Amino acid sequence: MEDPTALARLENPKLALESLEGLVVIDEIQRRPDLFPILRVLVDENPNRKFLILGSASQELIKQSSESLAGRIGYLELTPFDQSEVQNLKQLWIRGGFPKSFLADSDDTSYLWRREYVGTFLEQDIPNLGFKIPAQTMHRFWMMLTHYHGKMINYSEIGKSLGLSDMTIRRYMDILNGTFMVRILSPWHEALDKRQIKIPKIYFRDSGLYHFLSGVDSYKTLYTHPKLGASWEGFALEETIRMMDADRNDCYFWGIHRQAELDLMIIKNGRRYGFEFNFTDKPKLTRSIQISISALKLDRMTIVHPGKEQFKLEDSIDVIGLEGLIPL
Repeated sequence: MEDPTALARLENPKLALESLEGLVVIDEIQRRPDLFPILRVLVDENPNRKFLILGSASQELIKQSSESLAGRIGYLELTPFDQSEVQNLKQLWIRGGFPKSFLADSDDTSYLWRREYVGTFLEQDIPNLGFKIPAQTMHRFWMMLTHYHGKMINYSEIGKSLGLSDMTIRRYMDILNGTFMVRILSPWHEALDKRQIKIPKIYFRDSGLYHFLSGVDSYKTLYTHPKLGASWEGFALEETIRMMDADRNDCYFWGIHRQAELDLMIIKNGRRYGFEFNFTDKPKLTRSIQISISALKLDRMTIVHPGKEQFKLEDSIDVIGLEGLIPL
């Protein structure tokens, strides 16, 4: 859809597409979301015709397509590289998983690519998805979020810092969440204690973009950065969710104010899996972990650390290096 010739051919979309057979690929679909109702007609007319739809996705675009093509469409999220696809986990952590960032000749080249990507995303991708927001304003907001990575969201505090209303901040957050740039992790509620945390957390989904917006250009810089622990937690959390092949609606964190907190709980196939992410070479059993296991009735608890050692603390508690995580 970036090709003017292709756009011109689709001035009469049904006429242009109905004669095609086999697998029909349409790229950059976000530029023509009005095609979805036409695709429904074409698929119903000829079930042997298949469409592969590609492009910069957003939650709104997915919702629109599901409404137009209910029962006729399936989705596959193409994430950046994960640890199962690369050999160098440290490089993946520092540069993130976008191919041109990860595969760059040097950290400097990778950092430059991420700078250009952020600019393109703000100046072109967001407007193409129908959002009319000044690129500079969104850039300031995105940078502000680096201070909340791994923390509970405070819309009012962010709004005051940027001179914007709570509702505007919520809208900006929804855009970054809807375009898969950040993950809003919801709190899990049990009928246990009124002091349970009820405010969601936020994480950058790509560690490379988080590091760029935080001004971290190398592992040496990161290792002395005050957000080292938060960076590791977000990176390990995202990798774990991918390795578990978990739906975003089945991922939570849990906590009771000043007593206990669990970084991640995944509900899958009727079982509850708990995860703690510790940037340490000596993981240990804590009171917080014990409370989480008991209160949430976890089927398994895993403490994920950056090393390679793997051992059991108790029958249902495993300590595993991130590289040792095995998909379920």
